Amino acid sequence: MGIESFRHKGLAELFRKGSSAKIGHRYAKSALLILDHLDYAAGLEDLAGVKDFHALKGERKETYSMHVNGNYVITFGWNGRNIINVNFEDYHGK
Repeated sequence: MGIESFRHKGLAELFRKGSSAKIGHRYAKSALLILDHLDYAAGLEDLAGVKDFHALKGERKETYSMHVNGNYVITFGWNGRNIINVNFEDYHGK
């Protein structure tokens, strides 16, 4: 398992370079921790208990979430092999 694709360009930059102006400084450390977990986990079960990992419901079914800070989360999908469509969002504010 590994991260295959990003929806959020700032997260992609943070993952590749260790910093990004598109991700606020107060979110970067927690976001990097989550990205590391996503990239190294062998399966979704390895994420249990990390940063409030959980599956979303309703129209967001088959999307997963991990808490960054405040209302901000990293959301992503799973294609059976890899993490896909990694996004940084405030889905409570929608």
